Amino acid sequence: MLTLFHPASGQVRVGTVGQATNAILHPWLKEQLSQILAQLPSLPEDAECQWGRHFRDWGFDEEADPDFDWPLVRLIVVWDHLAGHSTPEMVRWMLSAGIVPLYTPLGGSWLNMAESVQRIIVRRALCGQHPKTAEEIMEWLSATARGWNADPTPFAWGGKRWERRQRFRARHALGGSRAYTRRSIRRTWQSGQRAQKIHAVT
Repeated sequence: MLTLFHPASGQVRVGTVGQATNAILHPWLKEQLSQILAQLPSLPEDAECQWGRHFRDWGFDEEADPDFDWPLVRLIVVWDHLAGHSTPEMVRWMLSAGIVPLYTPLGGSWLNMAESVQRIIVRRALCGQHPKTAEEIMEWLSATARGWNADPTPFAWGGKRWERRQRFRARHALGGSRAYTRRSIRRTWQSGQRAQKIHAVT
């Protein structure tokens, strides 16, 4: 399931395919991103371009193409740090369209919210079902994505879990260092007091 997710609106774009090679992924991405760019409002005429000098490691060679005209930034795409996501041809197309590729750290795919919405859609589509063909799975995933977009849920960093962590940190911070341990420290107190777990959390 190829997925593009807009966290602020909750809208998801899904492409169900038999395999996700670069030959399939890249054309789909270009088509979807081009549609998104076409729907964006126009920028003011006096907007300036102030980006673009840090893409050498992603396949862009400024010396080989010193006349590259850096466009204004229109879109930021967050995706995993896979080899197929940093091919020079794909990166150059994105940069020329004003799209900034923002890569999650290795082992940090959880930072990509598309991973989260994929799990939700897959669970809703397949839970309790017994598909017999790949076509059935793809049809159910597409139908579930359409249902999701009919009443989308915006995503945001934070929420109840974040609030609980903040309250816990406020209660258990130690002095000014705000040091913490990843394991509980067990202390046995004298005078018959029971053992307690002491946490120091940032």
